[in-house]
This record gives sequence, structure tokens and C-alpha cells, in this order.
Amino acid sequence: MDIFNVFSLLGGLALLLYGVKLMGQGLEKKAGGKLKTLLSAATSTKFKGFLLGVVITAVIQSSATTTVMVVGFVNSGILTLGQAIGIIMGANLGTSVTSWIMSLIGVESDNIWVKFLTPQTFTPLIAFAAILILLLFKKDSKKADTASILFGLAFLMYGMQIITGAVSGLKDVPEFTELMGMFSNPILGVLAGAIITAIIQSSAASVGILQAISLNGTLKYSSAIPIIMGQNIGTCVTAMLSSLGANKNAKRAAFIHLSFNTIGTVVWLTIYSVLNAVFKPAISNEAVTPLGIAICHSAFNILTILSLAPFNKQLEKLACLVIREGSDKGEFALLDDRLLPTPSIAIGRARTVAVKMANESVNSLKLAFETLFEFNEKKAKKVRELEEAVDMYEDSLGTYLVKIGNANTSESDSHEVSKLLHMIGDFERLSDHAVNIVESAEEISDKELKFSDDAIDEIRVMIAAVTEILEMSVSAFEEDDLNKALSVEPLEQVVDRLKVEIKSAHIERLRRQECTIEMGFVLSDLLTDLERISDHCSNIAVCMIEIAHDSFDMHEYINHLKAEKTKQYEKDYAFYRDKYSVRRSA
Repeated sequence: MDIFNVFSLLGGLALLLYGVKLMGQGLEKKAGGKLKTLLSAATSTKFKGFLLGVVITAVIQSSATTTVMVVGFVNSGILTLGQAIGIIMGANLGTSVTSWIMSLIGVESDNIWVKFLTPQTFTPLIAFAAILILLLFKKDSKKADTASILFGLAFLMYGMQIITGAVSGLKDVPEFTELMGMFSNPILGVLAGAIITAIIQSSAASVGILQAISLNGTLKYSSAIPIIMGQNIGTCVTAMLSSLGANKNAKRAAFIHLSFNTIGTVVWLTIYSVLNAVFKPAISNEAVTPLGIAICHSAFNILTILSLAPFNKQLEKLACLVIREGSDKGEFALLDDRLLPTPSIAIGRARTVAVKMANESVNSLKLAFETLFEFNEKKAKKVRELEEAVDMYEDSLGTYLVKIGNANTSESDSHEVSKLLHMIGDFERLSDHAVNIVESAEEISDKELKFSDDAIDEIRVMIAAVTEILEMSVSAFEEDDLNKALSVEPLEQVVDRLKVEIKSAHIERLRRQECTIEMGFVLSDLLTDLERISDHCSNIAVCMIEIAHDSFDMHEYINHLKAEKTKQYEKDYAFYRDKYSVRRSA
């Protein structure tokens, strides 16, 4: 083996790792929102959680990634620690799927039909099918996901072939044969498997390398089995690193993954070593095959699950005993980077935080309205605190949504990210107007100004209309209710009309010297804030409607709505116009 073989080995490993990642991403995008449905199954029984772990890991082709996701789910409050245990166990079995796919590298036969199962035959066909799909369906994102899956499989298998060719010469190197023999020492084998897997952070790739090496005939079952057990420990490193900075339950989930794999390895390595020493089975000294590695990998994981599944509670207690303290981040823990590999889940968490942000903005405005006619310093302070909190929401959500947008998202997920990014700007502006209203209230209080009774009645009518449009738009967003969203624009038009009518009434009072110019300035600022609040509510509703129709041009939609008024629009407008009429209060 020379330096060129080393280059080939590194290149093959790169293709193998990239293939696993690409295939996983394609399968994940193909599943899309179904992952949310699958996730809900974990909340009922531990067995369903186990099956979920198997399915998700089989989809994304990485037990380490699944466990990182679980750590994120626990950190965000999506899963409890108890629910996470079943998924972690399932992930260990789900990762075996990749080893079975890669075991095809060892298929050899002169039969023409069996030859179609060999990577040398189907890999180029898969790659060709993938490029055909991309060329024929350039604008079809779902077909592109299918192509991604096929390309990933092609890269994976081609990487395996390169690795196999690179290490094939090692069978003639006595030192390498001696090294493989050393791993029959169980402790050395476990350490080798754990270290290699920890370095490349992929148990699938680590098993693939082992399967490629097995083709040169130098690796025996007695060496392969401890290495396979060690690989299960090495894959825990990724989840342990991801739990840094997470809350205590997320750290406990990562620790459960480590303790589950470590205890399973210790128990079954001990049993294997005793049985091997007592019975000395002939198979121990036989050369292992890629298929044999896949069987051993699956068998070890199944045995570990069967032996430790009854001790779920004890594993949870052990994790709680070892990890006692930790600080939580409140609602911002929902915005967990560990969820980014599953955009649909990450978007769901971002949406939950956006709903809280919207409600904080509404609360700040309602408090601000209360300060107008009876100023209260505590309420004014609370409004400013809420505005600062909403600013933090916008910063955190904006950053998180951009991260999701930079990921490989599906078309529907991309639309949802766009919608949320536009909406959080409107939610933030709502709280800014709350501060503006408090400042107007402070000016009225400090200068001992007083609105006329008619002006007070008119302002109360407009505040009532604005409060309804606030609650309607936020409720439409929270419930994803397009019918409510459609009712926002007619009420926004009524608020615009109220502003004009109240200004006209104020001018009449000025002529009759029933009001002052100074109060007129305060009233004008207040009316502007109220009118702009309704504009932001309109933006929220229109954004929902346009995204639902695969479009995003708010101005065009509003202009069309005004030009082509529907019967429902006219009916809603008439209802709100009569409900919020300043003529009744004059």
C-alpha cells in the first residue's frame, strides 16, 4: 500500500460520508411534515417511541443525527426524558439499515440477475437515473429530492468501492494482518471501534470502512465483533458534544445514549468473551464478510435493546443522579440549533415562539391603551419591558429563521420561513407603537392636558376597533385560520375611515374653540399610531393569504381586493362600519 492508496482511501471516505449525508437529507425532505406526525407517535407508548427511532434513523441514515435531534427535542420541551429513551433505543437499531445496504459490496456471482445486485452494476445506473430526473424535472422540488436520494446512494456505494480498492493490498502486508489479529483482544477492539467512529462522527461510515476491509480476508469475527461494539460507543460523542449548553434534561438524554451503549457493550462483550473462551466456536477464527458484519451489527443492537429495555426507569434515574443541575433558557430553548437538520420541526418551534411574541405585543398595546385616560407609571414601565422582550424575540427568531432558510428546506418549509420572517417584523412594530402611545399618555399627564368628552368617546371607539383587529389577526396567525385573515382587511379600512372622521371632528371642535391646538398634536400622533397598528395587522393577514396561494405581493393583493370587492368583503365592511361609528358617540 503506497501514498496513492492513502489518497484513494481518503477520497472514498469523503464520498461515503457525503453519500450518507446526501441520501439522508433527500429522504428527510421527502418525508417533510410527516416527521411531525411521526414525532407525535412518541407521546403515547415507549414501543411507539422505539419504532419512531428506528424509522427516523433509517430515513436520515445516522443514529448520531437522530440522537442529536432527540437532545434538541428534549431541550425544546417537545419530548420528555422518558419518551426520549425509546427513540434512542430505536435509533441504535435503525442505523443497521445502512450496514445492510453497504453489505451488497460483497455480492459476487456469475448469475446475470445476481450481478444486478452488485454495486459495480447498479451504482452507475442509479447515478444516471438521478441526473436524468434533474434534467427532465428541473423545477420540480419533489423530483429533486428523489434525485438527491439516488445520488446519495450512488456516492455511498462508489465510496465503498474506492475504499475497498484502496485497502485491498493490505492483505499482503504482514503488519496489517497482525494488527487485525490484535483486535481479537476485546478491549483493544472496542477502543479501536470507539475511537475511529468518534473521529469521523458517523457509525454508518465506520461500519462501511470495516466492511470494505473485510473484503481482503484479513479480518476475523473475533476481531470484528468487539470493533462493532466499540462503534456504538463512539457514535455517542456527537450527541454528547451537542448537549453542551443545553438544559439539564437535554444533557440527561445524551448521557442516557452513552450509558445505554456503554452498558450494552460491557454486558454483551463479557458474555461473548466468556462463551468464546469456553466453547471456542470455529466461526471466531473465520474471515468475516460484509454481510456477516451487518448481521453482527444488527444482532448486537437487538440484544442490547432486549436486555436494557426493561430498565428504562433505572436509566432515567441514573441520568438524573449524574446530572443534577442545569439552567434553562425559557421559551428561547425552543430555538435549538439541534433541530435544524429537521427543518419542519425547527419551523414548528419557531412558530410557537412567534405566537408568544405576537401575544406579548398585543399585551403591550392593551396596557398602553389603559394608560391613556388614567396614567399609571407601573403600567408604562411594563409596556417598555414588554417592548424590550419583543425586540429580543425578533432578534432570536430572525437569526434562527435565517439558519433554517440556509438549510436544505422543502418548498412548503421555505414558504413558512418567509411568512414568519415577514410577520415577526410586524409583531415588533406593534410593540413600538405601544411605547409611542405610552409616550403620548405621559405627555398628557405631565402637561395636565385633557381631551374633550367627544374626543374621548371617539378615541375609545377607535381603540375598540384596533383591539378587535389585533386579536383577530393574531388569532388568525395562531390558529392558521384563513377565514379570520380574510376578515381583517375590511376592519382595517374601517379604522382608516375612523382616523379621517375623528380628525375632521377635531377640526370642527377647534373652530368652535372646544379644543386646543396642543391637544390636536397629541391626538394626531395617537391616531397615526392606531392607524399604523391596523396596517401591521393587515400585513399579517395578507401575508398569510398570499403565502397560502404561493404568492407574496401584499400591495398587489390589497389593490386587487379594493378594486374587486367581493360580497363578503362588502358585508364585513358594512358590519364593522356600523359597529364602530363615531357618529353614535358624538
